[in-house]
Amino acid sequence: MRFPSSHEATTALRGGPYGLAVYQHGVWDLALQHLLIPKLVLLPHYIEGHIPWAIVVCYYIASGLCLAALFRASTADPGRLPVDPKIPHSEREHWELCNKCNLMRPKRSHHCSRCGHCVRKMDHHCPWINNCVGEDNHWLFLQLCFYTQVLSLFTLVLDFCQYYYFQPLTGLDQEKFTTRHELALMRVSTLMGLMMFGGMSSLFYTQMAGILSVSTQYGSKKSWQWALTEVCGTRWKLLWLIPLRSRQPIQASHHFRTHV
Repeated sequence: MRFPSSHEATTALRGGPYGLAVYQHGVWDLALQHLLIPKLVLLPHYIEGHIPWAIVVCYYIASGLCLAALFRASTADPGRLPVDPKIPHSEREHWELCNKCNLMRPKRSHHCSRCGHCVRKMDHHCPWINNCVGEDNHWLFLQLCFYTQVLSLFTLVLDFCQYYYFQPLTGLDQEKFTTRHELALMRVSTLMGLMMFGGMSSLFYTQMAGILSVSTQYGSKKSWQWALTEVCGTRWKLLWLIPLRSRQPIQASHHFRTHV
């Protein structure tokens, strides 16, 4: 298990005020789902015996994995190039000079104008994590998209059950804020769930389509298992879903990892 260093943690402050504002908005949305649904639906109905404990546990697991993926994706090094990489003479043909920062970089690297660095296998700079999405944190970004979909869908199902399926609660304190404004809070939760599920589903689909459509240098298509294995850094498919681990490159390709 690997946690981000203090140097990596400063990455979340990159991208300027706009990037930080969007990042804080995403954190607030996820935190609100993490707190609102248990307070309004899960715990009250569990206490009165309307739902089993397994549903409560599954919701908290999905919520925890979502928040962990967000934290890791926003603080992990996406694959920034060092100032003076050591490049063997035999591999110089696979490197090129960046015309913006005047540093040598492997091919298929890109310069991020927001962060001011060249990033290996950069996909894009994402304001939702206030960080670049590159070779070393792409798998975490995919996890964030996936777990946000799961959590949002879970939220929508619970909202629907609260409206149309669950029995009325009898032990509520009518003076509490959440009880007096339950309908408004549930509408906010439903709206947030729809927005997050729709946005993340679209983003996850485009990311997966891009990964699976990448061809090898010989022009033949990679299998979907191998394509995801390269992105996630492990052949163990179960570990593809775990954010609290380190990524190891499957093959030390000179295009991205060797001597960097």
